[in-house]
This record gives sequence, C-alpha cells and structure tokens, in this order.
Amino acid sequence: MSESLIHSMTPTTPLAEGERVVHSFHPDRAAYWRDHAWLAAGAMAIGMVILWGMGNPHVWTGAVGGLAAVAVRAFYVASDEMQARWDLTDRRLLGPQTRAVFLRDIQTIRTLGSAVQIVTRSGDKHLLKYQSDRDATCKRIETAITGAVQ
Repeated sequence: MSESLIHSMTPTTPLAEGERVVHSFHPDRAAYWRDHAWLAAGAMAIGMVILWGMGNPHVWTGAVGGLAAVAVRAFYVASDEMQARWDLTDRRLLGPQTRAVFLRDIQTIRTLGSAVQIVTRSGDKHLLKYQSDRDATCKRIETAITGAVQ
C-alpha cells in the first residue's frame, strides 16, 4: 500500500459501479477550537483538583498543565483533523482511508459534542468530528438511510 494511502484523511475506498457521492462532510475550524476550549477547561479543573487533593500548595499549576497539554495537542493535530472528509453516497458512508459503512448496517446515530457517532449493527463505531451543525449531519445521514439503494 502506498504511503499516501496510509495517511490519507479522505476516503480511499473506490465507488461501486453506479454509486454516487451525494454529500461530503468536512470538519469546521470553529467547532474544532470550541471543542478544544471545553477540553482545556476540563483538563485545567481536573489538574487543579488532583493537586488540591494531594495537598499541593500550588494548585494553580494544575490549570497551567491542563491548558498546556490540550493546547499542544490541538495545535499538533489541527492540520490533519481539518483535512478529514467523509463522503455520503447513495449506499455507503465512506470515511478517511478505507473506512466504509453500508447505510443499511448503521444501527445508531448519536451526537458527542460537535461530533456525530455512527454505530453499526456489528458494533463498529465511527466519528465524524467537528461538524458545524451536528444535527443537520445526523438528519442528512438518516435521510440517506431511508432512501438507500439496497
């Protein structure tokens, strides 16, 4: 397998004969930074609580550590996460690299923050992360499932 396919953040699964892409889902930069701000706030609070519980007189350093950890991660992976794309076809949901889920195999669609989680009948889970309107993403997938080509 070529190096470019291994690290692709877009679908590499070929379309079946007659299959067509009806919509592509891209991450939203504002949702990405908003989610990371919430994550940082949580990490800061947890860091402070842990240090307070240990009796450390410098509880504020937990906030600095939590913020630093999330900020480093956010800046490090932002370029990859912003390139991710999921394609909705008339038969499948195609994700980064070779992820592919037949619409008829989707059992549950739920939201987690700005992400949409797809759970298949076999228990596989996939995340469409950082959606600008997660409810619209869910609705579009649900509508496609109803009209899917079997």
